[in-house]
Amino acid sequence: MSEKFLYALARPFLFAIDPEAAHNLTLPALRRAASLGWTSAIAKPERDPRTVMGITFPNPVGLAAGLDKDGAYIDGLATLGFGFIEVGTVTPRAQPGNPLPRMFRLPQANAIINRMGFNNGGVDAFVSNVQASRFYQNKEGILGLNIGKNADTPIERAVDDYLICLEKVYPYASYVTVNISSPNTKNLRQLQGASELDALLAQLKEAQQRLADQHQRYVPIALKIAPDIDTEQIQTIAQALLRHKMDGVIATNTTTNREAVKNMKHAEEAGGLSGAPVFASSNAVIRALKAELGDALPIIGVGGILSGADAQAKIDAGASLVQLYTGLIYRGPALIRECAAALRTPA
Repeated sequence: MSEKFLYALARPFLFAIDPEAAHNLTLPALRRAASLGWTSAIAKPERDPRTVMGITFPNPVGLAAGLDKDGAYIDGLATLGFGFIEVGTVTPRAQPGNPLPRMFRLPQANAIINRMGFNNGGVDAFVSNVQASRFYQNKEGILGLNIGKNADTPIERAVDDYLICLEKVYPYASYVTVNISSPNTKNLRQLQGASELDALLAQLKEAQQRLADQHQRYVPIALKIAPDIDTEQIQTIAQALLRHKMDGVIATNTTTNREAVKNMKHAEEAGGLSGAPVFASSNAVIRALKAELGDALPIIGVGGILSGADAQAKIDAGASLVQLYTGLIYRGPALIRECAAALRTPA
């Protein structure tokens, strides 16, 4: 039986229960299935390497951060055929995140609203999970580690949290993502402002150079930004990325805009909206970034990919790689292969 058929059987049950409960059921089940070898039957994308940020990715379709915040399910996720896996967002100290309920499906729109709030077990537990994974131990593929700040850290001290996390995850990462764009941590998006961003990137770059010398290995750093920014803000961010010689940018995170889901059940819930409604705004940000950055800095496109054609649209807009999250919830793991096939370099 194909993974598409199996997911079609499982989806009605998963969609009948609370979204976070379904999430907490699915990932341990995937880990168990992988440990028993059951996921080996899943058809994987053909190898289609792309070199981005100095890293050779086996195929251009990755997992976006947020699905596995603690890096506890890396080995299971690795069996699905991704070209790279990004886990986190992790913070220096463990935190519970926002009160329940904090995740809502909008099936009419192929969308999800979440206000998780960086719930995670802290960076030390995160690093232990990464170290324990076969994926890391056997150097099986590309692993992105996504870092953030604790909710109770004042915004003027945010850089301290990012530096703590960078120091601890650096030895284990293929690349590190700096998340300054979640709408679910108070004031976090302020870090996208000109002066705040300059200060943050300057200190991150200094730390990166020091860590590269210490570990004798250069680990690229990408910045993850929001879709809810105007042309002037995009120009400011692009100029800062170039000025500080950052390695990449991930566009985009979830949106706070509700126009596309107006009057739908749960549409007024606070949090970040992901899935199909963010597709167009994400692509607009990618196009604007590409116009500013040219080929000087690669873009990883994420937001609203529910088909191979959607993945291709991200590449056409200017992305070099793509990431999936909400599309996996609605389409299942067959979406990975569909996107990889759509993006396959002609022979």
